Amino acid sequence: MAAARTGYTGRMPRLFDEPRPPRRTPADPPERHGDDAIPVADLVGRIKQTLNQQMPGKLRVAGEVSNLSDRNHWFFSLKDEQAAIRCVMFASAARQVRFPVRDGLAVVATGRVDVFPAQGQVQFYVDRLEPVGQGALEQRLREMIDELRALGYFDAEHKRPLPAIPRRIAVVTSRSAAALQDVIDTARRRWAGCELVLCDVRVQGDAAAPQIAAMIDRLSRDHEALGIDAVLLTRGGGSMEDLWAFNERVVADALYRCAVPVVAAIGHETDVTVAELVADARCATPTQAAMTLVPDRETLSQQVEQLHDRLGLALHRRAQHARDRLRAAERHPAVSRPDRLVAAPRERLLRASARLGAVLPRVTRARRERLDALARHLHAVGPQRVLERGYTYTTAADGTLLRSAATAASAPSLTTVFADGRVVSIPAGTEPPSPPPPAPSPPPRRKKRKRRPGNDGPGLFAAE
Repeated sequence: MAAARTGYTGRMPRLFDEPRPPRRTPADPPERHGDDAIPVADLVGRIKQTLNQQMPGKLRVAGEVSNLSDRNHWFFSLKDEQAAIRCVMFASAARQVRFPVRDGLAVVATGRVDVFPAQGQVQFYVDRLEPVGQGALEQRLREMIDELRALGYFDAEHKRPLPAIPRRIAVVTSRSAAALQDVIDTARRRWAGCELVLCDVRVQGDAAAPQIAAMIDRLSRDHEALGIDAVLLTRGGGSMEDLWAFNERVVADALYRCAVPVVAAIGHETDVTVAELVADARCATPTQAAMTLVPDRETLSQQVEQLHDRLGLALHRRAQHARDRLRAAERHPAVSRPDRLVAAPRERLLRASARLGAVLPRVTRARRERLDALARHLHAVGPQRVLERGYTYTTAADGTLLRSAATAASAPSLTTVFADGRVVSIPAGTEPPSPPPPAPSPPPRRKKRKRRPGNDGPGLFAAE
């Protein structure tokens, strides 16, 4: 294969001074080496041509992987009990394989048959690999897990907490399952007060998954009426085919929407099913599942005793602390001699009262005189005194003060306030204001008299 990538043709290079033979063209007859001998390249070419003409473009071949070599490209053999063929899977196709490929794995390979000229070897060029049997189920399981993980079915925030002391547990399993007896024995031994309710379903076969999902949905819907605190989903061990009902999507959906906590224990410790991943808790065995849900009587008794001791100690410490505080309070002067605490404040209060009694009459008389003066001034300038002097003011019906004749004319009624009462009137219209009286004409201008010559006495003037 490496020779093909580097362009090796199978012929040794010639020396630089040797004459080169003329190049052959397709029309030239094949070069003969003996009577019927043909070159190896021609033989391989004929084989390649025959394969291309006789073999279909795509083949599906079932076999077992052998001698796998992963060097970017995959090189391996497909074999059965009678034959084997070399296979090549290029890196671009190998990256599309979603399951682990190992020696001994049964697969179905899709590809074409061709000849590698450099080695004259017939090879199967694989474009796609599919697992069969156990490998196919593993592939389906892996795809289901990837899908549900992307949807958040396994997220921790979706897990519900388990009840501390459940009163009634629904056990979803087959009546004939060996796991049922393990659960019953464990629950009876740990806590007889916990009641188990058998929910008989198929746990294997085509009808198992729908029955399990329907039972989970019913328990979720009626758990309050039935008094169910938790669900235990279990069955014993078996092959992947036997456990496949617990990998179906319908069961995963029912567990995801279940309103009560679910503990799942399916198969052996090494088995992992979709139901266990979706459930709120997963246990390796049915016995461990029962131990997880059902509390232990001995452990609870020990816890009660420990709580009793802790409560008694806490009460003793609290009582001792209260006793110490009471004794300290008894020694405080406020309790032992309360009269000492009020003696000094009483003396200060008496002295302050005496001083206040001497000053208060003078302060009170001055304030009274000032208050009387302010009252007289307010009475003199108050609106009532203005009305008593002959003034009035007019308001509209709603009490709005009217400040102009135009505003009064638009009001439906008028209220005129006098000093001794009110008069209500209806405006008939407005009159334009009277023109101001004409200004008085100035007095006629008197003419100056000329002073007569020779007479400087007063009042001797001549009119001009």
